Amino acid sequence: MKRILIVEDEAAIREFEAINLKRVGYNVEEAGSGEEALDIYDNDLEGFDIALLDISMPGMDGFTLCKELRKRSETLGIIMLTARTQEMDKISGLMLGADDYITKPFSPTELLARVDSLYRRVEMHSSKIQAVVSDDITLGEFTLNTRRRTLLKNGINIELTQVEFQMIEYFFNNPDIALDRTDILNRVWGSNYYGEEKIVDVNMRRLRKKIEDNPSDPKRLITVWGMGYKWNTH
Repeated sequence: MKRILIVEDEAAIREFEAINLKRVGYNVEEAGSGEEALDIYDNDLEGFDIALLDISMPGMDGFTLCKELRKRSETLGIIMLTARTQEMDKISGLMLGADDYITKPFSPTELLARVDSLYRRVEMHSSKIQAVVSDDITLGEFTLNTRRRTLLKNGINIELTQVEFQMIEYFFNNPDIALDRTDILNRVWGSNYYGEEKIVDVNMRRLRKKIEDNPSDPKRLITVWGMGYKWNTH
C-alpha cells in the first residue's frame, strides 16, 4: 500500500490533496499541524512512503517538521509546499532534507505527477531485489554499495536520502566524466519532472556538505562551468 502523510493546517487544501491522492490509490493520513504529524508518524506501525508538508503552519512550521522527519528516516520521501514568492523557502527546504517542492497554486495533475515520481524513487531505494553486477564501487576513500545502497568515506557511513544516493550512483558509474545538469535531472527526477533544473544545484550543495572535507572548496564533486558536475578521482 502506497502511504502518504499530508500535513496542512488549511482544511480545504488538505481535503483537496487527500481526495486527489486517494483517487489514484494512495493510503492517506492527514495532520493539521506539525505537532500532530510527528505524533502520527511516531505512533504509526506501518510506515509512510511520502510526507507532503506545508511550510507556513502555526506552531511547528514545515521546516522544523522536515528536519524532525529526516532525523527519523533517510528514506522517507518529503515534498514541501511553498508559495510562488517564497524562492528562498524552496532552497531552504531542500537543504534541510526535502526531496522536492511544489509551488502553490498547483493543479491535481502536477500534484499527482510529483508524488508519483517521488514514490517511484522511494520504492526503488527501499527495494531489496536489484540486478547489479557488483555490489561495491570504490573511488579513492569512498565506497558505494549498490545492493545495500550505502556510501562509506574512510569506512564511515554517510547518511543519504534516496535522491542523494541516485545522484552519487550516477557519478560513481561515470567517474571523471562531466555530467550535464539536464542529464542528471532526467536520470534522478525523470524526464517528465515538472520542476526546475536548479533543484540539481541545491542537491549538489547538500551532497557536498556531506562528503567534502571543505564544501566551499570541493575536491570530489567538481563544478564544470556552463555544463554541470563531475566526480573527480584525481
